[in-house]
Amino acid sequence: MTELIAPTERLHSSWLAARDEWQPRAHQDGAGLRLVGDDDLDSPEGFASWVERLRRQSDRSMPVGEGRVHATHWWIADGESYLGAIDLRHYVNAFLLEGGGNIGYSIRPSARRRGLATWALGEVLRKAPALGLDRVLLTCDDGNLGSARTIERNGGVLEDVRSTEIGIKRRYWIALDAADRSPSSMTATRTVTS
Repeated sequence: MTELIAPTERLHSSWLAARDEWQPRAHQDGAGLRLVGDDDLDSPEGFASWVERLRRQSDRSMPVGEGRVHATHWWIADGESYLGAIDLRHYVNAFLLEGGGNIGYSIRPSARRRGLATWALGEVLRKAPALGLDRVLLTCDDGNLGSARTIERNGGVLEDVRSTEIGIKRRYWIALDAADRSPSSMTATRTVTS
């Protein structure tokens, strides 16, 4: 059964297999790989240290590094299989407002086209109001039609397409209806800025 779980050392070998499906140094939205530091993720100790950093990032009583925000990380898993990751950033800084958003997600290449991202995003949207959020920002590369469809299926309304320091990004807002914790629609216009 597919579920969202807290990052865990238990899935180390499956996570390594998933990592090896990506191109070297490929960015994996929502995976928290920027929190790796000097740890060797191939070793059980290094992996456990990184998993602990992922867990601590959601604790608002703990400081986060410069340029970072508090975030809750989940892994998309089916039994002992790591399928992907999704995170909910509790608030956005200037960088995330421009091109990163409140939520990031990635699905390992061999698990794509199964609706996992759409499902996981819907699950996280139900959790977002508990953080006091009434709407969330999601972004994707302008050419990433699969991610754009995932966001739109969950109520995302395109605000604009803009050039950022990390590429041309589509920026979507999803309003969260506090009464039923589900996405509701908003109106917005499409503009292109450079």
